[in-house]
Amino acid sequence: MAGRLVLALPALLFLLLVGHCRGGKIGVCYGRNADDLPAPDKVAQLIQQQSIKYVRIYDTNIDVIKAFANTGVELMVGVPNSDLLAFAQYQSNVDTWLKNSILPYYPATIITYITVGAEVTESPVNVSALVVPAMRNVHTALKKAGLHKKITISSTHSLGILSRSFPPSAGAFNSSYAYFLKPMLEFLVENQAPFMVDLYPYYAYQNSPSNVSLNYALFSPQSQDVIDPNTGLVYSNMFDAQVDSIFFALMALNFKTLKIMVTESGWPNKGAAKETGATPDNAQTYNTNLVRHVVNDSGTPAKPGEEIDVYIFSLFNENRKPGIESERNWGLFFPDKSSIYSLDWTGRGNVDVMTGANITSANGTWCIASANASETDLQNALNWACGPGNVDCSAIQPSQPCYQPDTLASHASYAFNSYYQQNGANVVACDFGGAGIRTTIDPSYDTCVYLAAG
Repeated sequence: MAGRLVLALPALLFLLLVGHCRGGKIGVCYGRNADDLPAPDKVAQLIQQQSIKYVRIYDTNIDVIKAFANTGVELMVGVPNSDLLAFAQYQSNVDTWLKNSILPYYPATIITYITVGAEVTESPVNVSALVVPAMRNVHTALKKAGLHKKITISSTHSLGILSRSFPPSAGAFNSSYAYFLKPMLEFLVENQAPFMVDLYPYYAYQNSPSNVSLNYALFSPQSQDVIDPNTGLVYSNMFDAQVDSIFFALMALNFKTLKIMVTESGWPNKGAAKETGATPDNAQTYNTNLVRHVVNDSGTPAKPGEEIDVYIFSLFNENRKPGIESERNWGLFFPDKSSIYSLDWTGRGNVDVMTGANITSANGTWCIASANASETDLQNALNWACGPGNVDCSAIQPSQPCYQPDTLASHASYAFNSYYQQNGANVVACDFGGAGIRTTIDPSYDTCVYLAAG
């Protein structure tokens, strides 16, 4: 669709601003296209250690589903494109799948979404026409089991489903997909399901660096704003522009009430020589800023303050993926479960005003109080750090920046870290008789800044 939107902007914004915000959710994609990954139970432990509550997997692997039993983690599971024919053809195929792959493990394993097909318009084999019949059969199977109100069905798409995405207000779906898109959107509305899309500002930058700056792609405060000439809306980052292009495309088809969920977004930590933007620093900057954007309910220029759920791609580097170097290097963790870079999942860490990213120390570690330490051990270690340890503990005194929260664990964490950083940030300096533990997440908050190496 080319041309201007008929709806006046003030009226549009009023329609968009109404509604109740519940807070955007951040999840992670757990792809397994690799031959060196940890066992699923070890992965479930890692995800819990990182306090991640939402995970997307791409199939219904029983070992993976079982590994998340009784963890409190909510799973999004998938029906692969290769199964769409069987799912669309016969209801009995879907009933059997549900009976064998979902029902034995639910609700011990919390499954909240089923994606039926993934980026089908990108598939080398045209399976688009199978998506809606397969979705309907999955819905029927869930209804028989009494789960159709508890598990939501949708399908994921790439930005390639649009024929136009710039400016965002001109966002339009490719007309060649209309035959399956309209019934799918009607299904989503009928079942209060979100429109799922995978968004990658990295590719917009990599494919057209002369038109898309790195700062704009990374949410950097240094980026130059882009103004949509049709609406006057001001965009400070590519992610928001991509989300709004989907929204305006939906609105053009009279589906403006559909919620948008971003089921993949991320940045590669390594690439080929020509992929100069694929670095650990850029990956950390993008994902840190993305988490903050979601957690703070920043919304987008067309939908300010509206929450959006986002799944970061991906948990691990995946060495079996074909294609250019970056394809195998989107992970947050190496297969041995060590961090490729630190990521603040809270979205509230200390911020670098140049990049917008969380500030990390040269070695990316801090020392805090262990959750397993007794109050006696914490108090003794705190007394030692602020006394013989020569730590300046003035910041944790009443009315000072780190006094609140007024808890022993918080005060001890500040003192432990100060001693740790002043003594070379080595393992021994964070021992405190077992009361200290190292972390890769900056514990700074509000105006309380924890020391960092360098």
